[in-house]
Amino acid sequence: MGNQVSLNKPKTRLYFIDIARTIAILLMLEGHFVHDSLALEWVNESFPAYHTWKFIRGFTSPTFLTVTGVVFTYLLLGNEHLKFWDNMRVRKGFKRVVELLFWGYLLQYYAFHVLQCIAIGILTIILLYGLYRLVKFIPLWIYYFVAGTLLFFSYLFFGQLGATYWPANAPSFIQNMFHGPHSLFPITPHMAYTMYGAMLGVLLYQHKEKVKTWPVILGAFVLGLTIFFGVKLFLLWLQSFDALQHIPFYRMDWLYEKFGMVLIVLSVLLGLETYVLDIKKNNLFLKIGQNTLSIYIIHMMLLYGSIIRVGFNDFLHEKLGPYEVIPYTLGFWLIFIVYVHYIDQIRAKLQFILWPMKKYSSQLFGIKV
Repeated sequence: MGNQVSLNKPKTRLYFIDIARTIAILLMLEGHFVHDSLALEWVNESFPAYHTWKFIRGFTSPTFLTVTGVVFTYLLLGNEHLKFWDNMRVRKGFKRVVELLFWGYLLQYYAFHVLQCIAIGILTIILLYGLYRLVKFIPLWIYYFVAGTLLFFSYLFFGQLGATYWPANAPSFIQNMFHGPHSLFPITPHMAYTMYGAMLGVLLYQHKEKVKTWPVILGAFVLGLTIFFGVKLFLLWLQSFDALQHIPFYRMDWLYEKFGMVLIVLSVLLGLETYVLDIKKNNLFLKIGQNTLSIYIIHMMLLYGSIIRVGFNDFLHEKLGPYEVIPYTLGFWLIFIVYVHYIDQIRAKLQFILWPMKKYSSQLFGIKV
């Protein structure tokens, strides 16, 4: 399989990213549980609590997708001195793409969901990085910025298709990637968050000595606020030009608002890591964010019955009131907190299954284990 290469990690650990992943996975768990178990009479945005919950839930997936781009690209550049295929992060990235596509379609074979979106996002990050290595006429972060912007702007087309699927005569699994009958997280526009995350990952790596300083933290916070509150005005200004009046820029405002919110959250967490928190390496809270894939897989099985064919949703779908859903959700969280607490012991017990799988899949991509 060629020369095997080992992992070379950047020395600067960005714990605020792990914190963001933990918050995002916990919000996803409660978001899915509440969405499916809350009785319909309480699904009303005139209720302040529901309106607030829905607003917070709205930036869970953008946080996941953005952080994926940040982490993968930050680690990718840690081996930039190596040739493209000798970079273990490239090989590991291709392996991760296969894993995510496998689990994504095994859990929901008919849909294009968040795991598939992340997989194609990682693949695109690798391919654009390879292009950059061949043609270094512009900085790497611009490749990802342009890709993210084009994906957001693609929503001007895809957002008005309605029940018209695209590409018109393609198989449904291809249509679902863009605009199809089961496009839950189509790459147009959701993969844009991963591309913008990759852009942030490049900038964080190139300026890692300055990341944990107040000008960077404050600058990111102000930029996030500006995007969140200013994007509507900016898009209206664009549409004020005679040549652009026919383009419905307003359709994109929610996409950029969510990215602005992600920047605000990340900057606050970076500030907390830098000036407030005394973070321990083996912190259980951080460990939750470091095991998001297995948590996602297990929650799909437990809640929706993916693979195992029976789940909590079969018994609780739209049956809980607001005061009942809170303890049930906390109990759902507790399952995964206990799981992560004992995850090392669980993996040790399952080593006879996990080790051969890891060994052979790693050898396939020439990764040293």
